[in-house]
Amino acid sequence: MLSLVLAASLAAAPAPRAATASGTVVHIPRLDALQGVTAFLNRAGQHAALLRPIVWHAELHPFLSLDPSQPDNLAGLGIDPSGPLTVSLRSNGRISCTRLKDPKLFQEKAAGMLVSGSGKTEVKPTTAGGVTTVSIPRESGGHAGYALKGQEACAFATTGGGFVDDGQGAVMLKEASRLVGKAPKPDARLGQLPGSVYVLMPERGMVVGMEGSATELRLEGTATQLPLPPFQTTGTSPYGTMKPEGMLFSRARVAPAGVSQAVGSVRALIQQACPACPPAEVSSVSRAVSERLTGNVLVVVDGVKPRPNLRTPEGRFFASRQAVAAEVTDAAAMKAALAPVAKFPGARALADGYALDVKGGTLFVRLKGKQLVVGNDEAVVQSLQTALPQEGAKLPHAVDFTVDPKRLASGLNQVSLMDVVSSQELAGLFTVGLELGPLLANSTSISGWLDSTGGAHRFSTLWTLPAVP
Repeated sequence: MLSLVLAASLAAAPAPRAATASGTVVHIPRLDALQGVTAFLNRAGQHAALLRPIVWHAELHPFLSLDPSQPDNLAGLGIDPSGPLTVSLRSNGRISCTRLKDPKLFQEKAAGMLVSGSGKTEVKPTTAGGVTTVSIPRESGGHAGYALKGQEACAFATTGGGFVDDGQGAVMLKEASRLVGKAPKPDARLGQLPGSVYVLMPERGMVVGMEGSATELRLEGTATQLPLPPFQTTGTSPYGTMKPEGMLFSRARVAPAGVSQAVGSVRALIQQACPACPPAEVSSVSRAVSERLTGNVLVVVDGVKPRPNLRTPEGRFFASRQAVAAEVTDAAAMKAALAPVAKFPGARALADGYALDVKGGTLFVRLKGKQLVVGNDEAVVQSLQTALPQEGAKLPHAVDFTVDPKRLASGLNQVSLMDVVSSQELAGLFTVGLELGPLLANSTSISGWLDSTGGAHRFSTLWTLPAVP
């Protein structure tokens, strides 16, 4: 029975014609099944030019202009609109494999584009072992060409070499010939994920399926190398009944083996905010705390302060107003584990914990019953403590999260060009704010979940736009 199930799953799995040594592979099982994703990107592209379909259409083929939303365009190039397309991005160039409806027409269109980009007067294909190949130097440097066998074609273009033949054209031609030489094997990972488009990142062990509509884009995938701790299977969370609020709201059930890793991340942030705090004592408290946690965690980021000072480490630490709640196994034991904090520089005792005055702001460590709350903003910490429920509830996934896209857009807008000049670390956030900020501001919600499965993580994200543009 197991073999039958496995055989059925493999039969249903997409089979990317992917090149070896690829950094990223994009696989589209059917070019004519992209209407949903294209509809979302058309809507999103009204606010984020980077997402407009016309932008990524240019990346689908090394030298032909493909428009999957127009079957006649594909057929006019000799490409089968109902066939697959696989794009492999390698360090030495790009290979795109398509199924052909009219191989002769494809060769004619390819010849015209290759000639126009090479300065040559004609293209001379060669055929050996049933594979027809073309490789021609480009005026802009490097080589371009294709390999064709039957109804399958893999076209390529190299990225380097300048005007001197560095041999990469021959390497890419050999790989393209290999790809059309035999049928690709089904990828069972893709068969387990919904999607009309798949993105594979082999070096990161990541596979993502993408599906959409005019108002929603869903990404669902698996990864083996995410920098995350392992999580428990579904179960009861003390935060299960809480209503998501703030810029980010996330609940997690960290597995026992991952609690120390999760606490270690918080310890590193606290140590950065309080460089005067003795590292050995901070580590000792962190270990004692991790030993007294169940693994149930809640993270709340209310938002970003107006005009924060992002040019200093402490300014960046206190820029986002946030708090973390963690369930403890024994309140009395946790209180004892936190006692050394009283001797840290800038520490003040509170009725339910400690306040730690550091450069740039104040850290709060408070204990309410069996809930430890740590945060960098008094109002957020207090609000979270007040909202903690008396009883928990079961959650369908080990981790869930919601993002308020409008608050996120507002937060990204706080990163200025001068911030980027003084800190390259902020360049990515500035770019995201510039490119996606208007789209986020016009989005309804972003939500998702994550589970741990067999040493890997499976995750899903849903991005929603308003029903009416």
